[in-house]
Amino acid sequence: MELAAVILAAGKGTRMKSDLPKVLHKVGGRPMVSYVLQAVKESGSGRIIMVAGHRGELVAQAFGGQAEIIFQQPQLGTAHALLQTKEALAGFDGHLLVLSGDTPLVTGELLRDFWQAHQESGAYATVLTAVLENPAGYGRVVRDSAGRVARIVEQKDAASAELAIKEINTGIYCFSAEGLFDYLSRIGTDNAQKEYYLTDLIAVCMQNNRPVGAHRAAQPEIIMGINDRRQLAEAEMILRRRKTDEVMLSGVTVIDPGSTFLDQGVVIGQDSVIYPFTVIEGDSVIGRNCLIGPGVHLKNVRLGENVFVTNSVVVESTVEDNCSIGPFAYIRPGCCLKRGAKAGDFVELKKTVLGENSKVPHLSYLGDTTVGSGVNVGAGTITCNYDGARKWPTYIGDGAFIGSNTNLVAPVEIGAGAVIGAGSTITKNVPPGALGVARGQQRIVERWSDRKKKKEDPQT
Repeated sequence: MELAAVILAAGKGTRMKSDLPKVLHKVGGRPMVSYVLQAVKESGSGRIIMVAGHRGELVAQAFGGQAEIIFQQPQLGTAHALLQTKEALAGFDGHLLVLSGDTPLVTGELLRDFWQAHQESGAYATVLTAVLENPAGYGRVVRDSAGRVARIVEQKDAASAELAIKEINTGIYCFSAEGLFDYLSRIGTDNAQKEYYLTDLIAVCMQNNRPVGAHRAAQPEIIMGINDRRQLAEAEMILRRRKTDEVMLSGVTVIDPGSTFLDQGVVIGQDSVIYPFTVIEGDSVIGRNCLIGPGVHLKNVRLGENVFVTNSVVVESTVEDNCSIGPFAYIRPGCCLKRGAKAGDFVELKKTVLGENSKVPHLSYLGDTTVGSGVNVGAGTITCNYDGARKWPTYIGDGAFIGSNTNLVAPVEIGAGAVIGAGSTITKNVPPGALGVARGQQRIVERWSDRKKKKEDPQT
């Protein structure tokens, strides 16, 4: 049997208190609906449709290349959302997997098992259910005396006896496409929300002698839906724990998983150690035998092997093998630290290439700079790259030595092997092997302290 999937992603998410569509709120560094999309891809669905609504252009912009986007305007409920796919699915005679875009913990494995159970049951419709100790907020699954699904009641419409039921509707279904849109058109709005509920489709199926089955999820947390930012944080914690477990099982030491934040796209090499209060975001790749943390923030970086980073921020940059960064360094986008390079304490780099075995040990800023290999940059060195209108480059050749408290006023080039005297402000190119010194001549005023005291004492 052919399977297609429909992801319902049209809701505004009023309780999120946001202008952003609910399904685009991030969890684990990615929009929550991206996890649903990935699980659907793994389920065996041959075709994926996403129904967008509130600010649907943002959903289409983010996922238009991964799913067919259909718009629901206005948003009149989940059954109405599914009905919008009627034209797109004209002639389709397989089965539909229907689920919400706000369930980021769902897995491909769960959906495959559900699809298999639906096929084996021979049911027209199958509901994925779960048993929760606290079912508040979920629709309840009401069964008849034979234990079969009779109907699903939303919490706002449930009687007190129905509210006591702990088996809930997860919002994930499998339907036969045959006759489905006719049944959808029969659903009314006689409910507290005055919306077209997809849950009412179950009763319509029963009324038309279409068998309805149920498959219970073994792990209730997997079906957790996100309605507000508290639940978003809960899902974040679960995904974060999944990720730290994954990297630890792959041979990475995470000293304290509770204070370590890894996005789902992060890759970390074997025998690396992650210290507490470390945040690694985006599609960062960390090599083997690295020491990261404590207090490190990495975003979309590439780190080689044997890299040491402590109490620092590195963003959208590349760091090759055997480099060290920090403490308290800021490596801004567009930087590349070549093999064996060092950016030490209170160093800021921006769009800078730091050559092999070159060192900027402390208290310096290099912007729009290319540094050759084997260069030593003294404390307090500043590249003056901005003239108030545009940025200018600085070039420092191999083996150069930049003395402490130096200003390199770009555009300027320091030749290979050149030496810059401490305290200099360099405005002109320095040839290879030359000494560049640019500072005022020292002046000595004898007995200055005595003269100053005499001038300040009114009794003299």
